[in-house]
Amino acid sequence: MKHPLHFGVKLSGQDTTIEALRRVWKLADDAGFDHVWDFDHLASIGAGGPDRPIYEGWALQAAMAEATKQVRIGCMVTGNTYRNPALLAKVAVTVDHLSGGRLEFGIGAAWAEIEHSMYGIEGLDHRVGRLSESLRIIKSLWTEDRTNFDGRYYQMKDAIANPKPIQKPHPPIWIGASGETTIRLVARYADVWNTGAAEIDKGTEVITRLDEACGDIGRDPSEVRRSIQLSWDGADRSRLLEQSARYFELGFTEQVLMLDPPKAVMLADKLAEALPDLRQVEKARR
Repeated sequence: MKHPLHFGVKLSGQDTTIEALRRVWKLADDAGFDHVWDFDHLASIGAGGPDRPIYEGWALQAAMAEATKQVRIGCMVTGNTYRNPALLAKVAVTVDHLSGGRLEFGIGAAWAEIEHSMYGIEGLDHRVGRLSESLRIIKSLWTEDRTNFDGRYYQMKDAIANPKPIQKPHPPIWIGASGETTIRLVARYADVWNTGAAEIDKGTEVITRLDEACGDIGRDPSEVRRSIQLSWDGADRSRLLEQSARYFELGFTEQVLMLDPPKAVMLADKLAEALPDLRQVEKARR
């Protein structure tokens, strides 16, 4: 199964401004990118520590929905432990309706220890099990009249979730994963698997792991689109095109360019200029 090559841009929502976010969203929409992204953290991550400015990821997606007309929108990726799955399902459906059916639903197990300890959020010690249960519950809430679920971590009793998503049967599910147990969840539940360029640059063992996990449950691995996040400094377009071509040859047809917040608008401008050349990568490599 061959999937078309798509390109997106991502401005996390950390170390940035609302003005910059809006400009990036508009650039993505006007330039014809396929998708535009933020991320989901409650405190800033990285070497600068947790006290830098950061905006909430799902509120930003609602704003994205209203600020754009064509580009698809998503969060790369939602931390499952931050919200009850019924709440997350409801928020996602709201964004799907606000956007006219343009939501890409990104989710992962969560990992940032400091957020969980600062805010008293439970579940990081059983994050994969919680993600597994949440995925089952969310899909049921999106597609069934009533949801009953008696799990280790979550319980639902005759749970109602209306309206249903605009997209049928539900918005595409993107799961961020690289570990053995989370890869198995990708094989079972994901429309799209997301990883980072740094992970793939270490070797392609994780790709083999996904293929094997799909085989174990009788799923064709080609049904799962592959997404990769990569960065570009805006200086050498040929390097960007080479990167894109390399990952495309490895099967990564959803390519998300991460924007360094201090230079986000400039980089988004340069990527918009490079987009026609990026569109030629698929034609050259097919």
